[in-house]
Amino acid sequence: MTAADRLSALENLDAETLCARAETALSALVEVMNRETTYLRAGHMRDATALTNEKTQLAQDYVTLARAVQRAAPRLKDEAPVRVEALRRGHEALATQMAENLRVLATARSVTETLLTDVARAAGNTTRPKTYGATGQAPAATPDAMKGISINRAL
Repeated sequence: MTAADRLSALENLDAETLCARAETALSALVEVMNRETTYLRAGHMRDATALTNEKTQLAQDYVTLARAVQRAAPRLKDEAPVRVEALRRGHEALATQMAENLRVLATARSVTETLLTDVARAAGNTTRPKTYGATGQAPAATPDAMKGISINRAL
């Protein structure tokens, strides 16, 4: 079954079922993003990272359902206006949660980069000579001095 076939099958669901499935996917996505944001704020990067696959799958599911809802919107507005309004409000809540999640992710990344840069700078500074030579200049670093450290900037 192709993606177009799956989307068409979703569009053809009765209004209540399609809206209910979209609401379920939306709620699950908001919940996992909220957990991720909470973990990031607490500095629990591994716990937050462990949610990546689940969040990705939920986002894909929600996008597919949102497309089906969008394509069937005229029919859904006639058959289930209350459910469509609930979906609209839920989508607004998702947008708010996503903005907060992205802000916290950006802050966590910035803090991590700053910390790693400071550690690398401090590690490099410890190997520099702290005295002056006979010429009044600091001697050159020895070949066995630390050249730096590698930083993986992926968060």
